[in-house]
Order: sequence, then C-alpha cells, then structure tokens
Amino acid sequence: MQKITPVLWFNMNAEEAANFYVSLLPDSHVDNIIRAPADNPSGEEGYAMLVDFTLAGQKYAGLNGGPHFTPNEAVSFQIVTEDQEETDRLWNAIVSNGGAESMCGWCKDKWGFSWQISPRLLLELLTDSDAGRSKRGFEAMMTMKKIDIAAIEAAADGVPAHT
Repeated sequence: MQKITPVLWFNMNAEEAANFYVSLLPDSHVDNIIRAPADNPSGEEGYAMLVDFTLAGQKYAGLNGGPHFTPNEAVSFQIVTEDQEETDRLWNAIVSNGGAESMCGWCKDKWGFSWQISPRLLLELLTDSDAGRSKRGFEAMMTMKKIDIAAIEAAADGVPAHT
C-alpha cells in the first residue's frame, strides 16, 4: 500500500479531471469518489468532495476545494515516453482537451496542471558521456515545444537542422 498520496486541489472539477487523466495511461483508473455527507463551505451535500484515482500505478486524490488555490509550475507530472507516437499521443491529448503548449516538452492541462512529456531518449541524451552530443541535443530541445525525437537525435549527432 502506498504511504503518501499526492492530493491535487481542483475548483470543483476533480471528477472530470480524474476521468481524463486515467484515459491517458495504462494501469490507470478512478478508484473511489467520496461524496460530501453534508453541506460545507465548498459545496452542498452529495458533491464529489474527494476523487481517488490511480495514474500509471501511482495513487492520487483530487480534492474539490473551490477557487481558493490554483496549480502552478512548481509541481508537474513527468511522463517518460518510449517513442514519438507515444509522445505525440499524450501531448496532443492534453493540449487538444483545452490545454496549452509550453516549451521544452512542457504543456498545461485545462485544469492548470503542468505536464512534462519527456522521451526516454532525451533524458538519456542529457546524461550522455559525450558532452558535445549532450549539449547539441539540449540546445535543440530548448527550441521546441513538443519534443521531436528525430530532430533531437539529429542535432545530437551534429546533423544540421533543415530550414
């Protein structure tokens, strides 16, 4: 059993967000919805007060706490992808569902949470023993929004970008 569960604060849309999140990755599902047993400052009796869900085997909870707090980039989700198809699928799902693109593989979902869609190859390249290769790959990444694995590999190998 997981001892620590990250709790995400939502403005009364945790159930919608959890249902979207679990559609992204295998081993993901909504586990439980705790409904308010009585009226309280956040809502009326019966609203989805807490949504427990599992995302890629990791437990989370979505708290419908209202508009008092909002997410920021200080905490993000990082998904390590295996290929361009998975990178594109996840990026496009988040951005096309009311999200927004950012730089260097980051995007934000429509609830304000940031995601890093990080190909494994990129993460390995950043620790490559060849400092020049690592630097070239890093510099290519810094120009991208969604990561283009082939372009990163080509840059790392010193192949000029097509203009």
